[in-house]
Amino acid sequence: MPRGARPVYHPPPDRPATLEDCVRLTAPLVAAAFWFAPLAAVVAQQPASMPAEAATGPKPGARARADTKPADPKAGDAKATTDAKPAAEPKLSVTEHEATLGGKRIKYKATAGTYPLKDEAGKTKADVFFVAYEKTPSPASADEMAARPLTFVFNGGPGAASVWLHLGTAGPKRVKLTDLGEAPPPPYRLVDNDSSWLDATDLVFIDPVGTGYSRPAPGEDPKQFYGVEEDLRWVSEFIRLYTTRNLRWPSPKFLAGESYGTTRAAALSEHLLENQGIAVNGVILISTVLDFATLRSADNNDLPYPLFLPTYTAIAHYHKRLKPDLQKQEFSKTLKEAETFALGGYAAALAKGDSLPGDAKEQVAAEVARLTGLEPAAVLKSNLRVDAELFRKLVLDVPGKAGGTVVGRYDGRLTGYDPDPLGRDPDHDPSFNQFFALYGATFNDYARRTLKYETDVPYDVLTGRVQPWNFGNRGNSGYLTVADNLGRAMRKSPHTKLLVCAGLYDLATPYLAAGYTLRHLKISPELQKNVTETFYPGGHMLYHEAGALKQLKADVAAFIAASTK
Repeated sequence: MPRGARPVYHPPPDRPATLEDCVRLTAPLVAAAFWFAPLAAVVAQQPASMPAEAATGPKPGARARADTKPADPKAGDAKATTDAKPAAEPKLSVTEHEATLGGKRIKYKATAGTYPLKDEAGKTKADVFFVAYEKTPSPASADEMAARPLTFVFNGGPGAASVWLHLGTAGPKRVKLTDLGEAPPPPYRLVDNDSSWLDATDLVFIDPVGTGYSRPAPGEDPKQFYGVEEDLRWVSEFIRLYTTRNLRWPSPKFLAGESYGTTRAAALSEHLLENQGIAVNGVILISTVLDFATLRSADNNDLPYPLFLPTYTAIAHYHKRLKPDLQKQEFSKTLKEAETFALGGYAAALAKGDSLPGDAKEQVAAEVARLTGLEPAAVLKSNLRVDAELFRKLVLDVPGKAGGTVVGRYDGRLTGYDPDPLGRDPDHDPSFNQFFALYGATFNDYARRTLKYETDVPYDVLTGRVQPWNFGNRGNSGYLTVADNLGRAMRKSPHTKLLVCAGLYDLATPYLAAGYTLRHLKISPELQKNVTETFYPGGHMLYHEAGALKQLKADVAAFIAASTK
């Protein structure tokens, strides 16, 4: 599997000609939202005094509250120039900073605050919080602005603030982690991010209504913001408003999202074009889900099982659970072998359902076991259908041990103790739980001490207030899909380019599921050249791994440069 960028619409010669017949088995009928099931246990554990929290792009947990102590005006590394505005106007804090990126010292301006989103009658419907970074000195003319790209960034959920991409990879500061990507002991701190995207593009981090500091206006029904179509309407309105107020209409524009944020970005690419007159130069998708049928299996949807298999192989290889022939050969060859079997013999066997002969079933089970490190008997007992939660429990299982070891859903490299090895589902995710407090604590401190933004409103890193999310009737036989929106946007605006970034150890949005969807966008061979996939040795938050953080920056910078020529 290559690390660098490569076009994605060129299946290998050994891929079966009947791939779609074998893989897309029957029309799925179950509503999507792949993180809802693991969220249930988290919600049930919340104290009665706190609202139930929902999972995001995909990060289940409780919300982090803002520090209510007055900020020290002498603290931090910035010069505060807070704008005193009437209550009806945006509350903005503007600070000036310096950073070293690519060996060069740059100056930049940070703006933190809220914009009021209004209806056509001028009534405020919500206040949306954002943090924007611009290299300074600011351009003095529209022509100079046109040369500076602008990227709107958000996370997923639904219910996640943009803090994950903000302090994880793209912003000028980042959370301090180990090189492997694990959280250190508290207290947590931020460090200068020499892999920030800021030298390649100005950045606007958006917290959709209900997340971060963003809230509906008093008296407004929150339901008008919490749904697929509702979210598109208001996020696109914020983008239009920011573009207008900051004279950025001439700038090359990009969207960047993670997890459900990729769902939002794909749909926005068409929505902005059709409703706001904004054509984006490029869309950056990190840990992608465009078609939820590729992630959520059901009795009448076997599609996810083959698409998850190569990720099982990657994780088993990392933990040295594969047979010697697979373990010792080049990693890319092992992954290629898993991909070929997944989209070939495995998909064909699942398509036969109950008509698959017993001897053939045993052969398929043996190969699945060989490529996953599981026991053939376990694969047979699962009827050849090993889901991610079962794999997490079994891949490091040691017979006779009182407790077990579970691998992470968001990063299969990370492990934790499982007190109930006989249970069906893990009781926690070692690749998420350690990060929630880290992001919440660091942003609350950063907002007040560095950005000089003061409020007693809780900063919701991840919240359940947006639930139930209205998926409406956009689903394909019950599953949400936005692949059609993205395909239409690329056909209507053929200069739009696409960068799809995947972590090889991500069990929330496995890389082959994204690749499968990309090969079904219904775009021409010429437009297929606008699509690039990149792969990294990390999980869902792939930028947590030190090498992946640097490679992602290089790939994003190259993508933006190529998309603005």
